Amino acid sequence: MKDLIPSLVVVIGVLAASVVAADTKGETGTVQGMVFTADAAGGRSVVPGAKVSLTGPAVRETEADATGKYVFTALPPGSYKLKAQAPGMIATQTVVVVAGTVSQAPLEMKVAVVSASTSVTATADALGTEEPAGSNTVGQSALNDMPNLSERFESLLPLLPGVVRGPDGVINMNGARSSQSGSLVNSADVSDPATGATAINIPIDVVSSVQVFSTPYNPEYGRFTGAVSEVETRTGDFNKFHTSIQHLLPRFRRLNGSIMGLASVTPRVTFTGPIVKDRVAFTQSFDYRFERTPVDSLPPLQSDTKLESFDSYTQIDLRINQRQTATASFALFPQKLDYFGLNTFTPQESTPNLHERGYQTYVQHRYVTGSGDLLTSQLSFRRFDADVLPNSVAPYELLVETTEGGFFNHQQRNTSRVEWQEIFQSHPHHFHGSHELKVGIDFAHSSYDGHEQFLPVEIVGVAGYPLERIQFGPSSRLSVGQNETAWFGSDKWMPSKRLTFDLGLRFDQDSVTGSTNTAPRAGFELALTGDGKTVLKGGAGLFYDRVPLDIPAFPHLPGRTVVGLSPLGQILNSTDYVNIISGGPRNPRSQVWNLEVDRKILSNLLLRVAYQQRHTVHDFVLTPLTFGPTGLLSLANRGSDFYREFQVTGRYQMGHTTVNASYVRSRAFGDLNDFNQFFGNNPQAVIQPNQRGRLPFDAPNRFLAWAEIAGPWKLTLAPALDAHTGFPYSLVNQSREFVGPRNERRLPRFISADFQISRRIPLPIKERHAVIGFAVFNVFNRSNPRDVQNDIDSYRFHEFFNGVSRTFRGKFVLEF
Repeated sequence: MKDLIPSLVVVIGVLAASVVAADTKGETGTVQGMVFTADAAGGRSVVPGAKVSLTGPAVRETEADATGKYVFTALPPGSYKLKAQAPGMIATQTVVVVAGTVSQAPLEMKVAVVSASTSVTATADALGTEEPAGSNTVGQSALNDMPNLSERFESLLPLLPGVVRGPDGVINMNGARSSQSGSLVNSADVSDPATGATAINIPIDVVSSVQVFSTPYNPEYGRFTGAVSEVETRTGDFNKFHTSIQHLLPRFRRLNGSIMGLASVTPRVTFTGPIVKDRVAFTQSFDYRFERTPVDSLPPLQSDTKLESFDSYTQIDLRINQRQTATASFALFPQKLDYFGLNTFTPQESTPNLHERGYQTYVQHRYVTGSGDLLTSQLSFRRFDADVLPNSVAPYELLVETTEGGFFNHQQRNTSRVEWQEIFQSHPHHFHGSHELKVGIDFAHSSYDGHEQFLPVEIVGVAGYPLERIQFGPSSRLSVGQNETAWFGSDKWMPSKRLTFDLGLRFDQDSVTGSTNTAPRAGFELALTGDGKTVLKGGAGLFYDRVPLDIPAFPHLPGRTVVGLSPLGQILNSTDYVNIISGGPRNPRSQVWNLEVDRKILSNLLLRVAYQQRHTVHDFVLTPLTFGPTGLLSLANRGSDFYREFQVTGRYQMGHTTVNASYVRSRAFGDLNDFNQFFGNNPQAVIQPNQRGRLPFDAPNRFLAWAEIAGPWKLTLAPALDAHTGFPYSLVNQSREFVGPRNERRLPRFISADFQISRRIPLPIKERHAVIGFAVFNVFNRSNPRDVQNDIDSYRFHEFFNGVSRTFRGKFVLEF
């Protein structure tokens, strides 16, 4: 890795030199200008960072710099449409490019009309080659129009190549566990300080876009070793009031033709409008959910998980003056998930209830200096508590065909995090090209206080007598704190109009490990052709993960004693295990590199071919070590995993119709005894020695296609097809010991087709609309089982269960 970045720079430098040398003005022109807003007195304020797109004989996209300026060079002559977009604002203009001339096109931003069903699909945004390497976005039109069974924004992430929903229902991005990836909302960290997994729910109606960076070379991003998802919320309307109401009617649960209570109640209300016109905007959204989700392989009326939640999101946007803006938000997200982890072999009595309570407050201030520098200040505070509660006090027994008794674990976790960030971005400087410098500092303090109790577990064999008993020490009380500080700097250097380097350096300090880690990164974009239609992108870098607070708390958790039993209940052997962290904790580290070629074959057809590779080391792995009657349950930084991905993606757009298709060939391989598997929200009782193998969400072949189609009669048609290799699983015997290498078998191939059709219709009252439609999930009613009997001693060995049947949903939204 030490030689990778310099070698990459040398190779790209040689290639760039040849391209730049061959680059001549030819018969082309230039368009440049400034993006700004104007007040009533005619004063102007620049809008740095606005997205500017150009559509015509060529299609381009760029961002306004810190002074609000933008430029497009090497444009074929002709008429173009310019569009600038920033949160809550938009500007459009037509400009004519003449060969050999520079056309000035200032763009005055106006407040955009905002409604809950706004569909934004800009041609350049959908087909541009200028988005960062390794990034994919779910835009607002997809959030509104694509079939979404749970109607949460994260449920649409599998529309992106490399993002899959694993066998446990958790989203995995580009071969990383959920605890290895980063999660941001408006640049604020929203992960659980104890487990490292994402821990926030906000109503989908306030989400503007969700972007996934599989190779985030910007040094602002840190404290993860996988990919990162970033949610941007919608800016409030500064001029008019808008309200949307949906899902007011409940859905009933039916059994054998009879109504057996409620299946779901999911009303949502969102409203936005000015508090002070053109100065202060307010947004409020409420989302209540009561949902039952069945496991069809269990007996009726004993087959549902039950979710009850209330999500509230409040946001205030301020235009303080010409140079200052601010945003403040408050999110509240309590939820109760009863019968968590319910499946064919774990009935309701033996599952835990997961009750979570959380809130997050966030303030961001942006100030543009007279010289065009941008200072962004951000402060956030979050509180997140979680309880794991058994459903029965009966002894917990693991049988071959099922599980009996109450869950063996009781947790109470109370966590908090406060984070402060300052970022300074300078206006462009010119020295051997253009330089946009950025420096920042980030400080976070996290705390975890909790209580953990484990109850006895028995493993029962085919003959009905116990084979093994696991006993635990007394309950533990935990208290852990963590301070994290990061410094970072970057330089976006454009030595020529066709070549851009993104150079960055980040330092992370962690009080848990007592170390300061250095993470250099470098990315590039190179236009291989003068018209900008073929772009080569890539980069390499180091990333260091934070240490979840469950890790330093591990030695304080109750120990365990594993007792082997004879058919008569006599003790055959006994081993007492003590929890230790071997060698002290270290921050996991990943080495990442990628290459990508984007080619605009036609003005409305983009082809992308990409490869990325990530190698993570110093990951936390849990394994039992036995020394006669004593043993150690060892948690050590000896784990590693490897992910590689080859991707071919095509995107076609014609008018308001967009079609996306991709094929991904990937491999996710590594150590299998990750910590959260045994001490997370749904821990496993039996801990076998660690092995290496395919990771649980490994899907080597995946084909994905989805579209937003402008149909006849103003209908919006949204089909989606997802087909991938089945996920791996392991074989066990009646003693819960693994048989053969782990994760060598696979579930059947997964194929699912979903479809939604909708139409926006005007109501008789002025400026009132409704959206009506329906969706079908798993159109072809394919089984797609989620459970398998993997016990070789079972009479049902290798049978599959718990498929998802075809499901219908209606859609009705009122807008006014």
